[in-house]
Amino acid sequence: MQSEIAQRLKLKYSPIAILFTNEKPQGALEFAEGRWGCVVAMLTAAAKGRRAVFSRTTFGCEGGGIGLGLINQYSDGFEYFMSTGKEGLPPMDGIPEPEAFKKTPELAKDFMETIPLINIPEQYVVFTPLTEVDTAKEEPKIVVFYANPDQLSALVVLANYGRTGIDNVIVPYAAGCQTVCLLPWHEAAREHPRAVIGLMDISARPRIDTNLLSFSVLYAMFKEMEDNVPGSFLDKSEWNKVARRIAQ
Repeated sequence: MQSEIAQRLKLKYSPIAILFTNEKPQGALEFAEGRWGCVVAMLTAAAKGRRAVFSRTTFGCEGGGIGLGLINQYSDGFEYFMSTGKEGLPPMDGIPEPEAFKKTPELAKDFMETIPLINIPEQYVVFTPLTEVDTAKEEPKIVVFYANPDQLSALVVLANYGRTGIDNVIVPYAAGCQTVCLLPWHEAAREHPRAVIGLMDISARPRIDTNLLSFSVLYAMFKEMEDNVPGSFLDKSEWNKVARRIAQ
């Protein structure tokens, strides 16, 4: 499947399709069972042309399992890992020290209770380049763009182009994988689902190019945005001024 948005914005990488399925794709990248790994590294691999698959025993880390909807609860003590640490608590997720992403364990606990936990019924989550998706056979749940600031600006404008209001795009605090999969999928419960800007997660940043963030939308919103390209600002001179400085 081709994306007019990707072509017009001169994206460096293919948009990534996220699929939920009960059929495991052959030859896909997959973490070893029970071994630590970062889901965002697999997302980057998919952007570069590979396919990756996750199951309930190969999701890489606890936050990743939650971010993919494959598990729906945090383990005891995770609030200390996110914040100040705790004497006697072993390292988690292959990281030897507490993350200090929240000031106190209480604030971390509040985050854990606020993040929308889901458990998808399918056995596998698959990341694949959107260009390799045959929509006659499979339909993505979510489409993820890797975008630089100029491209992200265009995506935000396009997401709001055919809609009322000013909050059709959100920038929530969460783990990187949660902002590309869990939170966009949770938007399906809203009357007017929003796009999600993500990969603000400091622990995920080393797995992507320094100047990129993610922009994730439900597949229906992706199609809406694709349909809105003709006649939009992407045809106008103001965007052309910006487009000229985007390297191919």
